[in-house]
Amino acid sequence: MTAERMPWLVLVVRLPAQPSRHRVAVWRELRRVGALSLGQGTWALPDVPGVAAGVARAIELAERGSGEVVVLAATGRDEPDAARLTAMFTAERQEEWAEFLADCGKFDAEIDKELRNNKLTMAELEEEEQSLERLRRWYRDLKARDVFGAPAAAEAQQRLQHCTDRLAEYTEQVFQALHQM
Repeated sequence: MTAERMPWLVLVVRLPAQPSRHRVAVWRELRRVGALSLGQGTWALPDVPGVAAGVARAIELAERGSGEVVVLAATGRDEPDAARLTAMFTAERQEEWAEFLADCGKFDAEIDKELRNNKLTMAELEEEEQSLERLRRWYRDLKARDVFGAPAAAEAQQRLQHCTDRLAEYTEQVFQALHQM
């Protein structure tokens, strides 16, 4: 869907200052679904099916903390406003993809270190499998939030595939080492 036609949800969240755990819980839930902070207690996100459960959960968490959430349907007033909102949302996704890509680099470096140190054990293999599974979950979550397709998304998919290939190579080397014993 194009930026000028995308419907948005604007959430106005009001919660008591204390205890802070309720504010934090709502903040975490809204961040998890990719909501864009527009200012103190005001969030926006594209009105797409994938966010409905997260919005409902944020409302539930706010109410549990004696707060309230007002949900408004919105669109940009004109094309520049809609484009700005889309750009802000996509910039946040781009930052998340950059962090993901950095972690893919760390995964690659970790495999290099294990090979350099000849740590070809089942324990290390299981650790690397868990790391790759974490990257896969993260990728799925980011992909679901990236409604407009941030530029780094394609590179992230390639890097995840590279990590998968590296783990397959490492797995083969671990099994070869174990069978030589």
